[in-house]
Amino acid sequence: MGQAPLWPAHPERICWGCDKYCPADDLACGNGTIRTQHPCELFGEDWFEWSTARDTRQDAAGDDAGVTPSNDVPSPGPEPSRS
Repeated sequence: MGQAPLWPAHPERICWGCDKYCPADDLACGNGTIRTQHPCELFGEDWFEWSTARDTRQDAAGDDAGVTPSNDVPSPGPEPSRS
């Protein structure tokens, strides 16, 4: 199956927690005891515009603005001398 729809007609009928898109009353994946809601149910009709605006702000600030890559973590300092 392709990418999930941005504005589904009846998002309440499907679990959006994985790529199986199980019916809400027949969860087959074991993703939990309740269905995962679609972002439009959680954040409203304009959820995608909000998400796109956030991504645009991050791109304008730079891809790695404020983020320290995991391989560039500062060292804790010198080890204590053993006498």
